[in-house]
Amino acid sequence: MSNKKFLVLTVMLLVFIVLGCKKLETNKFQSQNLKCKDCNVVVIGLTALRADHVGVYGYSKNTTPNIDSVASKSFVFKNAVSASSWTLPSFMSMFTSTYPSEHGIKNNYIRNNEGKLVRANLRELNPNIKTLAEVLNENGYVTAGFTGNVHLNRTFGYSIGFETYFDAIPFAGLETTLPLALKWLQKNRDKKFFLFIQGYDLHGRYELQNDYSGKFIGKNYSGLYKGSKEEQILLRNLSLEQGHVNLSEGDKEFWRSLYNTKLYDADARLGDFFSEIEDLGILNDSIIIILGDHGEELFERSRIDHGFSLYDELIRIPLIIYIPYSVRYKFIENQVRTIDIMPTILNIINANLTGNINGQMKGVSLTPLMNGQVLNLNAYSETDYLYKVFKRSIRKSNGWKFIYSIDTNEKELYNLNEDPGEKNNLIDKEPRIAYELEQELFKQIYGT
Repeated sequence: MSNKKFLVLTVMLLVFIVLGCKKLETNKFQSQNLKCKDCNVVVIGLTALRADHVGVYGYSKNTTPNIDSVASKSFVFKNAVSASSWTLPSFMSMFTSTYPSEHGIKNNYIRNNEGKLVRANLRELNPNIKTLAEVLNENGYVTAGFTGNVHLNRTFGYSIGFETYFDAIPFAGLETTLPLALKWLQKNRDKKFFLFIQGYDLHGRYELQNDYSGKFIGKNYSGLYKGSKEEQILLRNLSLEQGHVNLSEGDKEFWRSLYNTKLYDADARLGDFFSEIEDLGILNDSIIIILGDHGEELFERSRIDHGFSLYDELIRIPLIIYIPYSVRYKFIENQVRTIDIMPTILNIINANLTGNINGQMKGVSLTPLMNGQVLNLNAYSETDYLYKVFKRSIRKSNGWKFIYSIDTNEKELYNLNEDPGEKNNLIDKEPRIAYELEQELFKQIYGT
């Protein structure tokens, strides 16, 4: 090889090395250990988002093309379990990595020392618990949250750690929160930021803004229902008080199809949002997490809505984590928990943790799973929904699940590997397994 050719090749190699180093520096990402130091963090939470109605989770209908597109470049957790089956305790567990019985935000109101009903508030119930927004703010992040109010209202403590927090419109959907978030991003795109966006688009109280006639709901449907929030409230209340509602199969399919239509509508809005943030040039420096806070019963047990049980249609949620320049796509079968989200974020961005944050967090970082290791994580869930039901569950990593009703002493045992729909209660057929899981659950509940 001539000296001239050798010199040219050497220069080209140096250019590639410099560009590669520049790329790593620009994107702050180290692929070998899944660190994305000081990366922006965007968490998008859709209330009542079921995993099994999302395309990447195997749903046959085209409800989520834009979420699926993000998932194709992300870590997708097949078995993510929420700490509760309704919004108020679920997001608080997610943002503190503690269970509802620990953070205390289990219902809208609690009784104070004088016996009066007062609004539940995190800072008053547990002043030593820090939220994810607080920790990120301490690490130099500007923080903003745009929510649909109701059970994410600031009076519960959800605004703690957020410099900007929107909760002005009850049951607001993404048509409200996404434009506000984009406007905020345009002003803060050059800063290190944490952005939380939530919408009630799938909730029964949310009414569609767009017309999708015939998209999922059959044109020949001639039943009684129009899909109004008043109708849903009535069915929810009957589900809660009676334990069931009597609907025809056609009416049940109408409500399932309405749910799918709402999901498709929300997904379309997310598609526009993803295009906007790509145009803003922040994708290469941003971790994006898409998830549900809980699921939704759609007549699996002759009921509709959420909160009143801990079956998988209510606590198994989608969890998709995009990390810039990490993997094209990775599907993770291992069971994980929503309480693992906070420690995972803090681990990936290499946050400086002060005080008792490590002692507070009951979850673990999921980066070992992302790197191909195995973690055997048991999931605990709780609901004291509107003081109507008092249920606790343990979902083992090996597929066994035990549900206990504190108020009635009812016990349920399911083998999810053979019975994913939780139709066959094995409490009498497998007494040894039931006893062992009951003891594990009681240890979690009572600490003994």
